[in-house]
Amino acid sequence: MRDWVEWHLAYQDPESALSRRLERVRQHLAKAIDDAPAGQVSLVSLCAGQGHDVLGVLPGHRRRDDVRALLVEFDPGNAGLARRDAQEAGLTQVQVREADAGDVGNYADALPAQVLLLCGIFGNISDAEIERVVRAAPAMCAPGATVIWTRHRREPDMTARIRSWFEASGFDEVAFDAPDTGGTLVGVGVHRLSRPGLAPATLPEGQLFAFRTEAD
Repeated sequence: MRDWVEWHLAYQDPESALSRRLERVRQHLAKAIDDAPAGQVSLVSLCAGQGHDVLGVLPGHRRRDDVRALLVEFDPGNAGLARRDAQEAGLTQVQVREADAGDVGNYADALPAQVLLLCGIFGNISDAEIERVVRAAPAMCAPGATVIWTRHRREPDMTARIRSWFEASGFDEVAFDAPDTGGTLVGVGVHRLSRPGLAPATLPEGQLFAFRTEAD
């Protein structure tokens, strides 16, 4: 079993591939919150790790008090660190739930989301599961919601197929970044739900995906 707390240590290196990917995710997340309709903003982050994306944006964001965030993380060490950091930042509206994000039932009460983060997932589940998640995303999102996702671009590069699945499911592409991360090819995608009627409106039942703890 991989030590996922130790894996997160790479974020301490500002030149690491993870840090450079995180920078892009934070930029898109800040804009997604800015662009959300006035009033409360529901944010859900799956496989949230230590919450570096959400907890790196909210403290200084002009709409921090509008956001109600749920971070879903299975690893107890990472969940505990995210919970501690949220408390230290005074983010009482951020809840960290130690649970399997592959089971929609563990966070259905927080849906539909206006911002949905699927970061660090698509490189750790099967191709069929990636498609299943994308096809289910409209049912997890409010109309006009923003989804931010990541996936490495090593061969076979799945990012083009992922982007096409989002389009076929009623999303418009807002951005797709392929930042130079020091030799590690990554993709950061941003999609907005503009045509929710193209996909089923009901949440899937049972296990949506199974996170492979030894994958990367």
